[in-house]
Amino acid sequence: MGKAWLLNLSACFALLGAQLASAEKLPSAADYTAKLQVRIPMRDGVRLNATLYLPQPSKGGGEHKTPVIVIATPYMADSAHNFAAYFAAHDYVFAAVDVRGRGNSGGTFEPWIHEAEDNYDAVEWLARQPFCDGHVGMWGGSYAGFDQWATAKELPPHLATIAPAAAACPGIDVPDYNGIGQPHLVRWLSLTNGKTAQAQLYEDSDFWAAKFFSAYQHHIPFNSLDAYLGNPFPTFQLLIRHPAYDSYYRSLTPTARQYEKISIPILTITGQYDEEEFGALTYYREHFQHGNHDALLKHYLVIGPWDHAGTRVPEDEVGGVKFGPASLLDLKDLHRQWYDWTMKNGPKPSFLKKQVAYYLLPAGNTGANGEWEYADSLSALTNKGTTYYLDSKDGDGNGLAHAGMLTRQHPVQGSDSYTYDPLELHRGELVDMKSNDATELVDQTYARSIGKDGLIYQTEALPNETPVVGCPSLKLWLSLDTPDTDLEAYLYEMEPDGTSIRLWSHTCRLRYRESLSKGKLVRPGEIVACDLAPGLFVARRLMKGSRLRLVVSSPNTIWAEKNYNSGGVVSEETAKDARTAHVRIYHDAEHASILQLPLEQE
Repeated sequence: MGKAWLLNLSACFALLGAQLASAEKLPSAADYTAKLQVRIPMRDGVRLNATLYLPQPSKGGGEHKTPVIVIATPYMADSAHNFAAYFAAHDYVFAAVDVRGRGNSGGTFEPWIHEAEDNYDAVEWLARQPFCDGHVGMWGGSYAGFDQWATAKELPPHLATIAPAAAACPGIDVPDYNGIGQPHLVRWLSLTNGKTAQAQLYEDSDFWAAKFFSAYQHHIPFNSLDAYLGNPFPTFQLLIRHPAYDSYYRSLTPTARQYEKISIPILTITGQYDEEEFGALTYYREHFQHGNHDALLKHYLVIGPWDHAGTRVPEDEVGGVKFGPASLLDLKDLHRQWYDWTMKNGPKPSFLKKQVAYYLLPAGNTGANGEWEYADSLSALTNKGTTYYLDSKDGDGNGLAHAGMLTRQHPVQGSDSYTYDPLELHRGELVDMKSNDATELVDQTYARSIGKDGLIYQTEALPNETPVVGCPSLKLWLSLDTPDTDLEAYLYEMEPDGTSIRLWSHTCRLRYRESLSKGKLVRPGEIVACDLAPGLFVARRLMKGSRLRLVVSSPNTIWAEKNYNSGGVVSEETAKDARTAHVRIYHDAEHASILQLPLEQE
């Protein structure tokens, strides 16, 4: 099933450690030096710990002033060593800072709460040091990507640029994803609770899968998950009290007015299989909606084919999908060129030919002939669309043997239905506990598991090789006999030889169909619209003869908070609250459920 977003959304920040410690050769010790336990004072008296990496005198050290690059991380300053050494060897001071309450820093770690003010203070303190020329830039991904946006909204005078990769967006994709809680939050808190990192425990995926499966089998309420696993976390209890995108989360990211005032150059990086693409593109779109014209001309976007870790250290294959050698962009070198341009008056990076660079995956799954393409704006890539209507001959659609249709013809009448029983566990047993991360994106176990608990729709074979470039969206007209439920959708390319490649997925809690900030339950029998359109980007050439397959169901997995459909506080629900939801998807003249695909006809 879709562990790409279900497994890591609450904790994928933690990939900065071993996964990002690339095996490539480090710079020579003659090129840089490190200064440990540098104490940076905060406005409230707390001191943050930093490790400073400085160029050696032969590389411009000593009295030479140079820009400073800073990362603030909850995963220990040491996790950035390889990157810090690289930048120091290229004549930058690099400051790896433990966030408040982590590593050797003072204070108490409260996820996301203190980073804006603390980073402001750190940026301004570093700018005043004798080794700094007055320019400070930021680097990092995931949690450290959020850090950069949180800092930028405070407008530190000496902040010269940010380069957020795979930036998590609290309240949007962490710690909940579109309003749905993630059990992985407990796993992440086991890593970040206290001063030190429990890295080995965190990385034991089999342990966590078994524990989450046990909670799933026993219908443990989500608000008791931390205690059930033996580690009650006050932070867990705090965060699950905010399932909506409320004022608690909105205060952590820029407001419209703050976006308008951000004027520094920005390099946004994400990937088509990045678990934080939703967050990264949320910041990007918000800036382009509210930012001033001159600032937007300095905001560049790179969308690779990568997963979360790949937004810093690219690999040419993820989950069984092959990207090809051109996807292995040297991101450290791109960042170096970016900082040279924005803080040293160097030339603009040659890779950034236009404001948007994206990787177009080739037809087939060999990775051969993948290539980088360019556009003037993301909106220019996402305005195009081909409409496919959901339809079926006999109101069926339950399972591969009875799949419905994705057709270009507007349907006249009809509907299909599926049943979601929260007490049914076969999906978690069959899919979650038997899936293989190495082949997850090409595996068909999930689609084959669908019966009466989901719907499948397929197109006819494509007559030609066809690029899909942009953001798919799905609009469902539906009714149900419970006040709430969760929905998920997955889109696949089915190649002529039967190979399956996942292209896109999204999930939502129906009560948040109109606004993620405020829930609205459904009246039984009421026909409502639900838009699954978060703006996730896809760029792939579809093979001639391929079909597109859409799977619609309700999440029933060990990797997501279970919605028991009662309409109450979901985190408090147990088996006794369970109500079976009979979900009806409409495709008639008045309520046409549609899949909008950005297909390019060549």
